[in-house]
Amino acid sequence: RVQLVESGGGSVQAGESLRLSCTVSEFSFRTYFLGWFRQTPGDQREGIAALDTLNGATFYVDSVRGRFTISSDDAKKTLYLQMNNLKPEDTAMYYCALVDPIMTQENSIQPAPNNHWGQGTQVTVSS
Repeated sequence: RVQLVESGGGSVQAGESLRLSCTVSEFSFRTYFLGWFRQTPGDQREGIAALDTLNGATFYVDSVRGRFTISSDDAKKTLYLQMNNLKPEDTAMYYCALVDPIMTQENSIQPAPNNHWGQGTQVTVSS
């Protein structure tokens, strides 16, 4: 089973930046499509960014496009999310995940059926 461990969250002011990291227990044909999700209490978990590590294709939802950038370092088995110009509405618990390559497209990022959620990392943005 693929293990995902998120880190890098914290408390910042609006307009500041954070970079989240996710270590992946394996980079292989089983883990080539990765993404970031976020969840606030009482809401469903939302996919916000995804990366096809085989061809570099990226997918974002409108609320983060232009401010967040997803990337990976295969040698380090690490997925990143650079978050710039953070807003209070970005406050959430952030998770990385295996992404469903069939169901995912722009503005619709879906977790893979075999994904197992990690602990997440909290991001808090104050105004």
